Amino acid sequence: MTNPLTPDALEAELRKIGAERYHNRHPLHKAMYAGNLTKGQLQAWALNRYYYQAMIPVKDALLLARLPTPELRREWRRRIEDHDGHEPNTGGIARWFKLTDGLGLDRDYVMSLKGLLPATRFAVEAYVHFVRDRSLLAAIASSLTELFSPTIIPERMEGMLKNYDFISEDTMAYFKPRLTQAPRDSEFALSYVKEHATTIEQQQEVLQALEFKCSVLWTLLDALDYAYVEGNIPPGAFVPDRS
Repeated sequence: MTNPLTPDALEAELRKIGAERYHNRHPLHKAMYAGNLTKGQLQAWALNRYYYQAMIPVKDALLLARLPTPELRREWRRRIEDHDGHEPNTGGIARWFKLTDGLGLDRDYVMSLKGLLPATRFAVEAYVHFVRDRSLLAAIASSLTELFSPTIIPERMEGMLKNYDFISEDTMAYFKPRLTQAPRDSEFALSYVKEHATTIEQQQEVLQALEFKCSVLWTLLDALDYAYVEGNIPPGAFVPDRS
C-alpha cells in the first residue's frame, strides 16, 4: 500500500478478507451443516463456543469504557444488552443455554468451563486482550466478522435442523435474532472504520485486526477438529459419552 485507500476501497479489502478467511470455509463448519458430526461432536462445539459467547459482553464492556462520547457508548452498549439481556433468562447467552440444554449438556458443567479445550481458552482470551490493549480503531475493526454472519448463520440453522433429529427450533433460538443484530452492529462498526481509518498505517491496522479476528474463529474450529474429529482430546477436556 503506497497511498491510503478510499473508504469504499477499504471496505472492499475488508470484505475480501472475510471471503478468504471467515470460518464458514472451515471443514468442521461444512461437516456440521452437512449433518456429518456426531451428537458428541456437536456437544463439544456448543460447550467450547459457550466460552466465546460468554466473553463477548466482557470484551464489549472493555471497549465501551474507551469510547469518548455518549453517542458512541449508547450504540456499543446495545451489544452488551443483546448478549446479557435486560433481565435474567434473556439475551444471547441465555439463548445459548437452550442449545447446550437441548444437546443434553449439564448447564452447571457448561458454566464451570471445566471441559474447555486449552486452545479455546487461549484463543478467546487473546481476543479479549486484543480489544483491551490495541487501539480503539483496531478494537472496533476486530468486530467486523459480523459482516459475514448472514452467510454462516442461515447455513448453520438450515443444516442442523435438517440433518439432526435431536435439534429443534427452540434449540437453535440463539441464532435467529443474530440475523438482525449482527448486520446492525456491523453497519455501525464499518461506518466508524471507514470514517476514521484514513492513513496507510490506520488502514493496515484495521485490515490486520480483521485478519486476527478471523484467525481466532478459525482456531476455535481447528482445536475442535483436532480433538473431537481426529480424536486427540487433551487431559481434562470434555469427553463425549460413547454409549
